[in-house]
Amino acid sequence: MYYDSLKRAIDIVGALFLLIFFSPAIAITAVAIKIGSRGPVFADIPKRVGRYGKLFHLFKFRSMIVNAHRFLKRDPKFRKLYQDYKKSSYKLYEDPRITPVGKIIRRYSIDEIPQFINVIKGDMSIVGPRAYYPDELSEQQQRYPQTKKLVKEVLSVKPGITGYWQVSGRSQINFDKRIEMDAYYARKKSLFFDILIIAKTPWAMISGKGAI
Repeated sequence: MYYDSLKRAIDIVGALFLLIFFSPAIAITAVAIKIGSRGPVFADIPKRVGRYGKLFHLFKFRSMIVNAHRFLKRDPKFRKLYQDYKKSSYKLYEDPRITPVGKIIRRYSIDEIPQFINVIKGDMSIVGPRAYYPDELSEQQQRYPQTKKLVKEVLSVKPGITGYWQVSGRSQINFDKRIEMDAYYARKKSLFFDILIIAKTPWAMISGKGAI
């Protein structure tokens, strides 16, 4: 209880501060997205799975073409790409849907900044497991049956903007390893662990290591 209350207070104060701190980057990014390609500033992505399985809308700068997720699943020309997407643990290393501006903001995790709105709303925390897609969790648990118990542990805490596996390799590891690391965080969560992850996050953003 003490941990949850203190973490919530830190999340609110931290998210408000960081939104103000990044406000110039937010403004520049929004303009660049509008100039760079047709469509809204924020991504039109499916809902994510939050704590206890509750679905929520995640705020993220648009780094792809409009309706990118719908095209991936339904457009015949993306059929092979969708299969590769699922095989590679719902990650693509060469994705033709990404816009030129999108490549830059994804590399340095700038597209994640709007998620501080989710933190203020209470959907997310600054530090926590990845916010997974519903179909991603469903299909990956079929592929890796041993992860079912781990997924339950992961969903016992709020998802985060940054997390244990994100600063330890990020997109370079498969689902089974990611969920294992997320479950480890949910099991061992503490303010000290959170501070350690936050301390490692700037380098992960600047280096762009593993980002796609």
